Amino acid sequence: MSRIDLNCDMGESFGAYTMGNDIAILDYVNSANIACGFHAGDPPTIRKTVKAALEKGVSVGAHPGFPDLQGFGRRSMAVTAAEAYDMVLYQIGAVAAFAQAFGGKLTHVKAHGALYTMAAKDRRLADAIAKATRDFDPRLVMFGLAGSAMIDAAEQAGLRAASEVFADRTYQDDGSLTPRSQPNAMIEDENVSIAQVKRMVTEGAVRSVSGNDVRVRADTLCIHGDQPNALAFAKRIRGELERAGIEVKPLSMP
Repeated sequence: MSRIDLNCDMGESFGAYTMGNDIAILDYVNSANIACGFHAGDPPTIRKTVKAALEKGVSVGAHPGFPDLQGFGRRSMAVTAAEAYDMVLYQIGAVAAFAQAFGGKLTHVKAHGALYTMAAKDRRLADAIAKATRDFDPRLVMFGLAGSAMIDAAEQAGLRAASEVFADRTYQDDGSLTPRSQPNAMIEDENVSIAQVKRMVTEGAVRSVSGNDVRVRADTLCIHGDQPNALAFAKRIRGELERAGIEVKPLSMP
């Protein structure tokens, strides 16, 4: 039987600003990637989100990004491998501390935004993320774009790698995501998104923007918690996958 984990980026509110409907979305996903305070989030938000995830039996993961609140971590930054290692390790520790305080544990790490996009092609950055993850806890799962340098780096570091796919993003011929700066980067039609996901899970392929089939491995599917329709989409995509005979299950379960 085909299976997939559903993950969601969340905990991205901070101060007086609220983003997403995290608590409700937790009812439909398996893994929560929680912002660590650099691109979004703050200590009260991390606490609230970690506590809710653990109470609902959702795996807690760190979602480290560039220190860029104003740009939501989606702007590229020139950082050394050492700087990337330090900022990722620091952020992992922040979320893990709250998980431990509530009797839980961290299960995975997924880079955010520009850090994720850059590390997908830059092996130097990918290795830094993998090393920080391994040095914190070699039992952690590292999420990365399917077929990217992050998957290779995680496996080389001795980590379990989870190949991630996206429902609401279009793909290039090399398996990379279409940059958000391009007009065709996002898929807004839910029916198209669902069809893309089903094919990635059952056939291991996705159609690129140029019309070519690209091979992908789909271990976990990302749902963006900051999207306006995130809750409705999470509920629908889970139902559609289960009706198609695809098992929706946490990565931590055999």
